[in-house]
Parts: sequence; structure tokens; C-alpha cells
Amino acid sequence: MKRFFLSVLTVVTLVAAPLRADVDIQEISSPMGFKAWLVEDHTHPFMALRIGFKGGASLDRPEKRGAVSLMMALLEEGTGDLDAREFAREVDELAASFSFDASGDSVSISARMLSENRDSAIALLKGALTAPSFEQSAIDRVRGQVVSIIGSDLKDPDAIARTAFNAAAFGDHPYGSALEGTLESVGALTREDIMNAHRDTMARDRVFISAVGDITADELGALIDDLLAALPETGAAMPERVEVGLEPGVTVVEYDTPQSVALFGHRGIKRDDPDFFAAFIASTILGGGGFESRLMDEVRDKRGLTYGIYSYLSPREHAEMVLGQVASANDRIGAAIEVIKDEWARIANEGVTQEELDATKTYLTGAYPLRFDGNAPIARILMGMQMGELPIDYINTRNDKVNEVTLEHINRVIKEVYLPDELHFTVVGKPDGL
Repeated sequence: MKRFFLSVLTVVTLVAAPLRADVDIQEISSPMGFKAWLVEDHTHPFMALRIGFKGGASLDRPEKRGAVSLMMALLEEGTGDLDAREFAREVDELAASFSFDASGDSVSISARMLSENRDSAIALLKGALTAPSFEQSAIDRVRGQVVSIIGSDLKDPDAIARTAFNAAAFGDHPYGSALEGTLESVGALTREDIMNAHRDTMARDRVFISAVGDITADELGALIDDLLAALPETGAAMPERVEVGLEPGVTVVEYDTPQSVALFGHRGIKRDDPDFFAAFIASTILGGGGFESRLMDEVRDKRGLTYGIYSYLSPREHAEMVLGQVASANDRIGAAIEVIKDEWARIANEGVTQEELDATKTYLTGAYPLRFDGNAPIARILMGMQMGELPIDYINTRNDKVNEVTLEHINRVIKEVYLPDELHFTVVGKPDGL
């Protein structure tokens, strides 16, 4: 624990005067009724905008896996009279930046722009969001890039383990397959499939908006009405909830590699559960605290079985898990798994100590303000808060919730969240003795 306290002291020293002790968030409503969270900051003539649509790649239609992911990659490939190269040139000339991303539970757009170029930048972004070209030549070119990535993943032990683990956990639910799709599904996607994916995901009934920087509430309201009014009112129905279907034990996927990769976990805890903060602190102590976590100490430092190991909580929209990953030589992965099992059982049976709890609280509360280091990170955090249905004052109350967790509370929650008898390992490699 000595090194842990030294690292905590470093963090506390850095944040003795918090970077953003109070983030003043306004909830605004546009004339058309869009809701948005805004942090005004007129220090610099610059704004970061974040737009998210709940649903994401989980809304892929049957037999069309990968359509949403491919569609998002195509949004910067041209609109109106602009092809991909011309669109990129226009963005560069405005000193703006756009990114388009897909995850299992959402699709998101991040934009950064100078105040003097805001109108022109928003006009470009509007075209990309509401009237993308989806030209066949661009579809074929980007599809080729995606196919290359999928092909690489078929030879990557980490990706192989992830695919096998998720398939075992979630079956035919969208969580059970890679959001990029397969070689077969992506190869068969048509332009109509891409257009359907756009209509299914990017609709006004599931949009979340955040903005940080040099813009007023009235300006933001007018901006988002102009930007989003042409999108369809409703999108596809959300997927059903899925229960984690993992069986306890070890599954081995044979793959010729000198080092085995293991993914492990079981069912977890919802983000809105009253006990989530206690579970989060416990997760940090067990496997989320970098070099100071129990798993790192026992598996790496004391026994030299790996270069790195971690575990974490994964509360997704339609399922939640406790997960972890480790890699080790084929002749040592079995020993690493046994140590992980022992540590899972130890924390479940014995809980954590007051010393660990106090040190982790200090670390978590001291590190939190360091996240708010610019307009774009703040906009991303606000978006995550909205999608997670967190209250608007969460930033200013989060550390209080961490500090409220008592030793009795956390040790009760640990017994409910950490389930050694349900722990499943998916191992990819040629492990000895498994």
C-alpha cells in the first residue's frame, strides 16, 4: 500500500486547486423542443459540440450486422456536391474537426470549431448528418477498410477471445457479436442497408446534445434546431434486455500463439443501482487501480505471471457485467487463472480493509477533477451523463457519493457483486493443463 499512498499524494498535490471545482451546466430547450446541456465559456472563441443517439450498433437489422458501424464511417465521405476529398478540405479550411463513432449502445458525433467559422462548420456538419451522399464508390472503399480490420481481428487473440466470450455471454442478442460485423455480413451490405441504418439510429426521439465553449443558450437553441430538424422523428425500436448466459468454468479456444489471452467475468450491477459507487470502489481496489490493484499485486508483482491485468464494471444499456483480462505465457496462464480465482474469492469472503477504502476514496476524488481539462472532454462527459440518466448536478456531487461509502456498506455490496462460483474464463492460445 505504500506506493499507493505515494501516488495518491501526487494526485492530491496536483488538484489542491481543482481544475473545475464547479461546472456550471445549463439545461436549455430549443424552440423546436430539443433539450441540451450547455457550459458557457467565452474565454476563447471556440466551441465543442457533442451529439449522441441512443441505440447504436445494437439496432443493426437481422442479417445486417455491421451496417450501423459502416454507416457512421461513411458520414464524412461526402454530402451534396462535395465528395469525400472536398468535404475533408472544407473542414480543414474552417479549422474544424468532426468525428463519427459507433458503439453497441449509441452513435455519437463530436465537433470542434472556431466561433468565427461556426455557421459554415455547422452547415457542413448538417449535410453530413442529414443528407450524406452514401455514394457506391465510397461504400465500396470504406467497406474494404472494414473488411481489412475484420480480417486482422480473425488473427488477433484479443479479438478472438472477445468474440467467443461475448457469443457465450449473449447468444443471438446484438451484444453477442462484433459491431463491425463479419466478412460475410459486411460483404453483403447494400446502399439501401446503409440508408436504413441511418434512419434507424439517427432520429430525433433518441438524441442527446451537449455543448461547451463560446456560445449562448439562445445561439445553441437555434443551432441545434437548424442542425437536426431534418432528421426523422422516430427510429427503430430498442433491443430487449438480455441476461448474461455464461456458465462457470474455463473455455479454451485453440490458437497457435506463444501467449494465451484470457477474458473473464460474470453478471454485474446496473449503473443506476444505489450500491453502484460501493461496487465501483471495490472494483478499483481489486483490478482497476493500475499497479496498485490487488490483481496486479498478486498476479504480476508477486508471481511474475503477466505484464498486466485489470478488471472493471461494465454496466451496458441492456446488460451488465464484471469483466477482466489477462495475458500470460501458455505454460503460466493456468497459474494466473488460479490466482485470479483466489483473489475473487478472497474479496468476496473477506471484503476490503478500512485502509484500502480510505486510500481509494482519496485517489478517486483527487483524480476526478483532472478529467475536466478542456471543452471537448467536458462535452463528452456531459453526453455520458445524459445518456446514463445522471442528474445535472452529478459532477458536483459525485465525490460526495464516493466519500459516503462506509466499510460496512462496501463489504455488503462486494458479497452481492463478486460471485466466484459464477466466474467464467475464455482462454485463447495453447494453454498448458487447461
